[in-house]
Amino acid sequence: VHVLFKCTPQIAPAKFINAYKSVSSRLVKKNYPEIRQYLWKEAFWTKSYCLISTGGVSIDVIKQYIERQGQK
Repeated sequence: VHVLFKCTPQIAPAKFINAYKSVSSRLVKKNYPEIRQYLWKEAFWTKSYCLISTGGVSIDVIKQYIERQGQK
């Protein structure tokens, strides 16, 4: 899953990621309760994540990178 977001320097990206994972996990489990049978110990997400800042790269380049993931 790739998530592209923009934040101000006052926002801690790691806190945002953890909140995003918590809320999305709760929503998926609520809306699709049958998914619980496929989960490992109720965990929807792993504890790990990769957070990459973009610096001066344009938003179009980033979107293109995300869209091409998994393609040869």
